[in-house]
Amino acid sequence: WFRGPISVRHVEIPACPADGVLLRVMATGVCRSDWHGWSGHDSDVISHGLPFTPGHEAAGIVEEIGRDVLSVAPGDAVAVPFILSCGKCCECGRGRPTVCEKQEQPGFTFMGTFAEFVAIPRADRNLRRIPPGVTFAEAAALGCRMSTAYRAVVQQGLWDAVAAFPRTLAVV
Repeated sequence: WFRGPISVRHVEIPACPADGVLLRVMATGVCRSDWHGWSGHDSDVISHGLPFTPGHEAAGIVEEIGRDVLSVAPGDAVAVPFILSCGKCCECGRGRPTVCEKQEQPGFTFMGTFAEFVAIPRADRNLRRIPPGVTFAEAAALGCRMSTAYRAVVQQGLWDAVAAFPRTLAVV
């Protein structure tokens, strides 16, 4: 039931999707959205029911790639965005992938990143390699927190209100 006790369980390692990767999760964030899923406020989580693994902002190491994946390889360190866009719908065509009409979301439309391994679809479109010097924790923060703030600022035309500093970003 929603809002029930949270437990840690051993589960099967998920299968790698043809268009995706099997990711070893090295860092994942905790977000208010995870609380909404646990509380039963999200229709995607309700539709597939419990038990369910939350978590949607992650970075990790590619363990396996699907047969259709060209952009990453096993061993690559990658960041995962919260919204896995399709690249084919009207909103993606307008350059608005965070409002993709056919979006997938770890921790909402499929099992999430509060796990050792997660299967991530749409790898070529959505995964990004982590540059040298950026930690897994820093990269995981980009998946939801940073992209949400960025979209809010850009969509509102307030780009002048963003201050960037080495290793940090502040929206003021």
